[in-house]
Amino acid sequence: MAKLSQSEAIENLAAEIGENVYIDVAKWHLYLSNAHLHTVLAEKLYPLLSAGSVEEDQVLKILQDIPIKIGGGKREVPLSDLLPMQCQVNLIDLLEEFQRHL
Repeated sequence: MAKLSQSEAIENLAAEIGENVYIDVAKWHLYLSNAHLHTVLAEKLYPLLSAGSVEEDQVLKILQDIPIKIGGGKREVPLSDLLPMQCQVNLIDLLEEFQRHL
């Protein structure tokens, strides 16, 4: 991968996240790109990649700290509660792979 600017790298990371990570609600899969959450998540995760370490605990903390409004804003649920475990594992794998190509 050619050397990218930070904004290009975040855009590419957001695209990867948006296509591969989804929210599971009643067995419906809403990909983060469709939920307009992929860029927000990429912006929060990118500093981990540029710092040189992708630790599972740090990723899970970021997912926990992103509130998702449901029911027309009546409730907020952490993004981590909406991602199936396999999506969390896939996200960490995706981040590690993305970091290798930076």
